[in-house]
Amino acid sequence: MSLNLMLAAITAAALLLYLVAVLLRPERF
Repeated sequence: MSLNLMLAAITAAALLLYLVAVLLRPERF
């Protein structure tokens, strides 16, 4: 895997985790 691909995967995973956290705990946001 290239560095750009790994960075893109990490960024996408972080965004997905953030969206899931917002959906699970809407009272905190």
